[in-house]
Amino acid sequence: MKFKSVAAALLAAVTCVSMAACGSGSDTNADGKVEITMWHNSTTGDGKAYWESAAKAFEKENPNVTIKIEAIQNEDMDGKLQTALQDPNSAPDIFMARGGQKLRDVVEAGQAMDLTDKISDTVKNQMATAEATGTIDGKIYSVQQSVLPGGIWYSKDLFEKAGITETPKTWDEFKTVVQKLKDAGITPIAVGGKDAWPAAHWWYWFALRECSADTFDKAQSDKDFSDKCWTRTGDDVQALLDLDANDGFLTTPAQQGASSSAGLLANHMAAMELMGGWEPGVIKDLTPDKKDMADLGYFAFPTMDGGEGDPTAIMGGSDGMAVGEWAPEEAVDFLNFVSEKEWQEKYAEAFSTIPANKEAQDVVTNEALKQVLTVYNDASSVSMWLDTVFGQNIGNALNEGVVNMMAGQGSAQDIVKGVEAAAAKG
Repeated sequence: MKFKSVAAALLAAVTCVSMAACGSGSDTNADGKVEITMWHNSTTGDGKAYWESAAKAFEKENPNVTIKIEAIQNEDMDGKLQTALQDPNSAPDIFMARGGQKLRDVVEAGQAMDLTDKISDTVKNQMATAEATGTIDGKIYSVQQSVLPGGIWYSKDLFEKAGITETPKTWDEFKTVVQKLKDAGITPIAVGGKDAWPAAHWWYWFALRECSADTFDKAQSDKDFSDKCWTRTGDDVQALLDLDANDGFLTTPAQQGASSSAGLLANHMAAMELMGGWEPGVIKDLTPDKKDMADLGYFAFPTMDGGEGDPTAIMGGSDGMAVGEWAPEEAVDFLNFVSEKEWQEKYAEAFSTIPANKEAQDVVTNEALKQVLTVYNDASSVSMWLDTVFGQNIGNALNEGVVNMMAGQGSAQDIVKGVEAAAAKG
């Protein structure tokens, strides 16, 4: 099952008469000097250092090029990018592309370059598996840098302390794990509810387990959320709340600082967190010694009794990079440069993640990521995050509805109504 795209919002196409007319963050001077602007979302640690190092290495091989790297906080990226792309004079030349409707909107607005015939054959062949996320209507508009399947990350030490010897495979088993952790005086689950999307991810995963593949397709193609599985999904979120597994999640940020949800797991203040494949790299920057969390483990989201979804289906994403329609050819050259095996290996090591380039995946040594790879390779399907699939407007309504329900200000049906209202607006 691959998610079909929801009908795109009608956006005005941006047409550039010439490079000079387009302006943008890039600037080609009369002396042949080229400046390229790139936006990414790694604001700290080895990830930030990686992009700076890659830029310097490319500049050394291409002395006429200067690359200006700007790190944008992840939670701010989509909004700032949407605004910046409206004006080529302020838009970056290279920018994050999460796929789904979000990428389609950018493509249909004429803001992303068609890279189909510009990516090197080596990169295209080595990234064939991951490249579907960056493909719209058969054309490639972004080059993936990592594969980020999600699931539940946990502390092996805290599980052992609570007497838990096996990771749960079903929801009933998961509830038993939560109770054992509570009995041991351990906070079972960290949730970054303040940033909305981490809380909403629980809804996404319950939906993947409750709804059939056909129902998912219908929701995306027809914006039809009438199937009862969508309401059951909200009921599952309520069942999660009833476990009383975390008291302060509504005011907890996701990834910033030791008191964030990722920080709580990194510092053994909570036992589990539902998150994507970037988790080991984020946690690494939040541990006391800034090293990999030695006891970090991973298991797939549990199955739901009576659920219509395939129990081996997983959800995830991949971080890709797109190039602005106005950007100079050197921007594409840089994207090809960092997508080769050597730099993909460095990317995987810096971010503690799974590289999109299959030739570089042998570099993955983190035990938790190895577990992810096993689940990923055995999965019947890999679906994108629902807010990515549905696009920013519907996705924001979905995330907001889930958080409202978790705050006691809405119901399972209210989530569906909010999504349907946002879909009706186009």
